[in-house]
Amino acid sequence: MGDISKDIKSSFKSNKVKALINIKYTSNWLNSKENDFFKPYGISPQQYNILRILRGAKERVKVQIVKDRMIERAPNATRLMDKLCDKSLIERERCEHDRRVVYVKITNQGLELLKMIDENKNLSFLEKLTEEEAITLSNLLDKIR
Repeated sequence: MGDISKDIKSSFKSNKVKALINIKYTSNWLNSKENDFFKPYGISPQQYNILRILRGAKERVKVQIVKDRMIERAPNATRLMDKLCDKSLIERERCEHDRRVVYVKITNQGLELLKMIDENKNLSFLEKLTEEEAITLSNLLDKIR
């Protein structure tokens, strides 16, 4: 098992500071693993998040709603959606009554991509956690927030 103190060659003033640094360090490590996971699908983790939001919505929704629901509030969400439109994974539609309002919805091609991703169980970077440990970790992270 790893030890953050050894990984970054540092000591900490308290276990709470160590835990904070460990969360940040692990977050960056997970981001790297996540980027590698999505690379073969031609999308980023943020684009995956947008697709999942739209799949869950089951119908067109305002772009602002998607932005509000994103896990990682990306200032470039509109650009991310532009790229998904270019790949025919989502469709964009302007409101007839208010041209400032834009709706988006997932396409069948987007749904197929999500299905492929869902079927890929290759999350090897999470294999070291048991289901029980995953529940405990999730509960502890919820407690922090």
